[in-house]
Amino acid sequence: MQPRNMSMSGVVDLAAVKAAQEAKAKAEQARAEAARQGGGGAVSPADLVIDVDEAGFESDVLQRSTEVPVVIDFWAEWCQPCKQLSPVLERLAVEYNGRFVLAKIDVDANQMLMQQFGIQGIPAVFAVVAGQALPLFQGAAPEQQIRATLDQLVQVAEQRFGLTGLTVDPDAEPGGAQQAPQAPQAPAGPYDAALEAAVEALDAGDLGGAIQAYKNVLSDDPGNTEAKLGLSQAELLQRVQGADPQQVRKEAAEKPGDVAAQIAAADLDLVGGHVEDAFGRLIETVRRTAGDDRDAARLRLLELFEVVGADDPRVTAARRALARALF
Repeated sequence: MQPRNMSMSGVVDLAAVKAAQEAKAKAEQARAEAARQGGGGAVSPADLVIDVDEAGFESDVLQRSTEVPVVIDFWAEWCQPCKQLSPVLERLAVEYNGRFVLAKIDVDANQMLMQQFGIQGIPAVFAVVAGQALPLFQGAAPEQQIRATLDQLVQVAEQRFGLTGLTVDPDAEPGGAQQAPQAPQAPAGPYDAALEAAVEALDAGDLGGAIQAYKNVLSDDPGNTEAKLGLSQAELLQRVQGADPQQVRKEAAEKPGDVAAQIAAADLDLVGGHVEDAFGRLIETVRRTAGDDRDAARLRLLELFEVVGADDPRVTAARRALARALF
């Protein structure tokens, strides 16, 4: 029942890359199966909002998230802001017409899930996509902000994970049908085999092989999002492979002016999930250096932005801070 394969820091351990490949494969299998059966069953609008408990979390959230983004609303009966937010989320789940499913979790009845997600206060809203959990927002946010967040979520789910959502039929019986893709089966992409080879190399611990496989894709398709993400993550892991974390951090603390030491420590920060620490360390290094040293810190920071993802709000904030440090 424990949530698995969840990168709560929103970062880097390559689980997201592997999950993306697996999720896309499962989505393609579902499309193929639906095509063989002459089309899949549709879900009822009532199936878009579900109550989830600890016993059902594995199937209702983790497994379902390989088919459609699952938005989680952590709430409680005594929580007044929850009573403002929950109806908005429920209405939007129906309005988005199968682009995501809303899972409602009563924290009083599901304390273990609350602890596993690190919930500090409610309402709290998370999403799970292809087994990967990410925090969306906390508190009764304005509807405009909620819509913008949901728009970004469904876009990433489709573009990065191949999740096109559910088909909704107002006349369908609630709970009587399974996921049916909105789009017809798409042929395998020209680089799927190469990307799969990269994932297999990562599973085998062959970082060099994975890096080369991603580079092979990018040499023909420089804009390939999966290859760019996979390459930046694999290169990061290769850089920290074999490093002594205590020694790296000791040198960084003792030599604040040593750019190489700060860069090495920032890599470790990011691999450990300390995103803001990694960004802050390099921004401060940029601020107090010049010339080649400044360029080295700046370029490594840009590489770490690629690892985390341009859409991450921590990257957006760090870009602004970097601009201030530079100008």
